[in-house]
Amino acid sequence: MSEVNGPPGSARPSGPPGPSGSSGSSSASSSPGAASSSGTSSSSGRPGPSGPAGARPVGGWTRFVTARPRLSLLAALVITALAVFAGSGVADRMGSGGWQAPDAESSYATEALEREFPASQPNLLLLVDSGTASVDDPAVAVEAARIAERLAGEPGISGVTSYWQTKAPALRAEDGREALIAARIGGDETEAGETLERIAPDFAGESGPVTVSVGGPVAVQHEMQTIIQEDLLRAELIALPVTLVLLVMVFGSAVAALLPLLVGIVAILGTNAVLRGLTEFTDVSVFAMNLTTALGLGLAIDYALFIVRRFREELDAGADTRTAVGTTLRTAGRTVLFSALTVAVSLSAMLVFPQYFLRSFAYAGIAVVLLAAAAALILLPAAFMLLGHRVNALDLRRLLRRGRRSGPGAAVAAEESGKGWARFARLVMRRAPVFAIVTTVGLVLLGLPFLSVKFGTADDRQLPAGAESRVVQEHIREGFPGSPGGGLELLVEGEGTPAAYAALKERVEKVPGVQRVDGPVTGEAVAYFSVLPKGEAVGQETQQLVRDLRAIPTGSLDTSVTGTAAVLVDSKDAIADRLPWAIGIIVVVTLLLVFLLTGSVLIPIQAVVLNALSLTAMFGAVVWVFQDGNLSGVLAFTSTGDIETTLPVLMFCVAFGLSMDYGVFLLSRIKEEYDRTGDHERSVTFGLSRTGGLITAAAVILAVVMVAIGTSRVTNTKMLGLGIALAVLMDAMVVRSLLVPAVMKLTGHATWWAPRPLRAFHQRFGLSEGESAPAASGAKGGSGDPEKPAADGGTGEIPGAAREGEKVTTGA
Repeated sequence: MSEVNGPPGSARPSGPPGPSGSSGSSSASSSPGAASSSGTSSSSGRPGPSGPAGARPVGGWTRFVTARPRLSLLAALVITALAVFAGSGVADRMGSGGWQAPDAESSYATEALEREFPASQPNLLLLVDSGTASVDDPAVAVEAARIAERLAGEPGISGVTSYWQTKAPALRAEDGREALIAARIGGDETEAGETLERIAPDFAGESGPVTVSVGGPVAVQHEMQTIIQEDLLRAELIALPVTLVLLVMVFGSAVAALLPLLVGIVAILGTNAVLRGLTEFTDVSVFAMNLTTALGLGLAIDYALFIVRRFREELDAGADTRTAVGTTLRTAGRTVLFSALTVAVSLSAMLVFPQYFLRSFAYAGIAVVLLAAAAALILLPAAFMLLGHRVNALDLRRLLRRGRRSGPGAAVAAEESGKGWARFARLVMRRAPVFAIVTTVGLVLLGLPFLSVKFGTADDRQLPAGAESRVVQEHIREGFPGSPGGGLELLVEGEGTPAAYAALKERVEKVPGVQRVDGPVTGEAVAYFSVLPKGEAVGQETQQLVRDLRAIPTGSLDTSVTGTAAVLVDSKDAIADRLPWAIGIIVVVTLLLVFLLTGSVLIPIQAVVLNALSLTAMFGAVVWVFQDGNLSGVLAFTSTGDIETTLPVLMFCVAFGLSMDYGVFLLSRIKEEYDRTGDHERSVTFGLSRTGGLITAAAVILAVVMVAIGTSRVTNTKMLGLGIALAVLMDAMVVRSLLVPAVMKLTGHATWWAPRPLRAFHQRFGLSEGESAPAASGAKGGSGDPEKPAADGGTGEIPGAAREGEKVTTGA
């Protein structure tokens, strides 16, 4: 455990003196989760076994991951190859639904109707276009009857009905040129999709005097699933090369730039294998594939940026390769583990919701976060052992540094970057009240549109305008009477008599908002009524109608209501019921983890509040753009006037976790410097100078990945990608750069206060990056301000403290 609550400015020994006067066991502190010390290996100052004077012997985790680097990389290659095999075809086994709460009344009624009355729940619609003739033309009727008969003979199809069979007005277009054949494809989403793929080519297209188009919910879901897979591949082809170029710009070295990309690919392939395994036991949404790609690249790059940067710092400071790896794992490695835990906790909160759409993102997110951290902490050290100083090879920025002779180019550029961030931090803290108030007010104003949010359900308008299933649904929505797709079904169970059914129907007809009631259609001790609402399919009037229908007295009969509006009502209720638990999990665990990192009572509260503020722009933009339809032409989507109910929950959990990711990077360096010097303002300046560029670069790269996801033709995926990209950029460039230093300036030394019992708890169980001395002792440092002389007059040491000895070595 890390001892980070001692008097600021004093170094702590890492353990009792050993027989030769050494400062303690190195093996216990070489793991990413182990405690740090002052960085000296012995009181005698003799060189350690693997580095120059002052170097700490390696052991524990460092020894484990570096003992056989070639074997480690070979094992990783084999495991990754197996993951490719295990995860192949995962998207084909995923569903495109999952918005419905499985334990809700509407879900129960839907399953009962599917079982007892398959024709009442058609999910396949064939739109029959008779051209210039009427659908009642004898030749058209004969051909339509033949198509319906052939459809009824297909395996997996039940409940086939048509306008020509029933003459129902709802199945005939108002212009008399189109009519519908409805059917039910049985099985789960995967089986239904396979059946659709098999039969659709045989029915779609011209058939005698008519033209047939395939639509219905199952066609919409299948086409959405196909488009998402195609868009995801395109997003990866966009994101990977752009990300590589950005990494080269950050690192300079092509070799260093490739390492984060490789970690991301390993994390994505591994997560696909995990999801493929989960599909054997539970439903998984195909939308989770997008989160796998985004977080797999984004977080792997974040973690690898942090680790590669620290390793290069240690090499520049004069450490040998093994010592540099050990220091990197004790510092950056520990922070990466802590960060991965905070992100995983935020994503795990979605497990409390019953909808498998949300749970799927928790499965994918937790898997990819843990795999990204594991790959960064295992593969990168092994690669470092083989590369050594060659990690800086293939410097592609040399042409931009012609005539510069002093020091490694990356180090020089990064030192300038660090000075710039230090000047910026001092500017913000000099005007802390102004920056805090203006930034907070601005973020709140950006979030105001969310106050007018309207929740709805996803439908065919998620698809691009030319998608066949969407075209069919639009013809039905615009050309057929009533409210297609917006009807409600009232399931009635019990020993009902004709008189009882008639009395119930009369009561239903009197409910405000009811336009027409059809039925009952009866079976053995079960029946159902079709209720056509006056309002929009999922409008507020129809949602209230659902509640009113559920409240009417039914005597000895049991009733259940389902339909599109009923599903929406139940989904909203399920989310409202579980949301406090999800937020509570995120807040409580975040408070605990940030306390373990900092030992402060105030900083965890600040972290939660500021993280929430960083999300306001995202939520405001979601409503202004996707609900209200602004920029719909530029972004190529159709606004439905509402937001799918589960999307804000998903975006909150993901964006909050990513905000904590960046917050941990910043706070860990501020805490490290404060423990070393006890100077609050200097520590904030130090933390921002060392991580400002890193966080900005990581945020820009993650935003690129999310924008690539946001190029999807499916509206919900577009909203997810672009919304989180905005949240990430706002967090890195506004909250971390402006609000955090301003607020920490205002709270001053009280920032670090904690009552005595909590200080004792943190001293025993706290976590910290805590490494304050790289192997080489002659490096410049000691001041958190790159432009300020060290406190000891330039030796790079603070009296009474361990040598800080770091050089800023990357613009990241």
